Amino acid sequence: MTWIITKYLITAAMVVFISEIAKRSDKLGGLIAALPLVTVLSLIWLYIEQQPTSKIANHAWYTFWYVIPTLPMFLAFPWLISRFGFWLSLVLSCVMTVICFVLLALLVKRLGIDLGI
Repeated sequence: MTWIITKYLITAAMVVFISEIAKRSDKLGGLIAALPLVTVLSLIWLYIEQQPTSKIANHAWYTFWYVIPTLPMFLAFPWLISRFGFWLSLVLSCVMTVICFVLLALLVKRLGIDLGI
C-alpha cells in the first residue's frame, strides 16, 4: 500500500509542479507539459514492479498511437476558448479528440494496428 501511495504522490506532484510553472511562464509550462512525463513515470513504475519487457514496450507503443489524436485539441482549444469560454471549449475539445481517435483507429486498422475499435 505504501508503494501505491508513493506513486500517487510523485505523479500528483508532477502535475502540481507543471501547473505552478505554467502560472509563471506559459512557454516553459507548455514545454514541461509537452514532455511525456506521465508516460516516463508509467514506464518506470512498470519496470520497478518487474512487469515483462513486452508489457512495457506495448505501453510505449500504444501511447504513441493514442497521443496522435490528442494533438488537434491543442490547436483547437485556444481558438475555441476565446469564442465559447473554458468549459464548453474543454468539452468540445474532448469530443473532437474522441472523434479523431475513432478516425485514427479505423485508419490504422487497415495497416494491421488494432487500437481497440
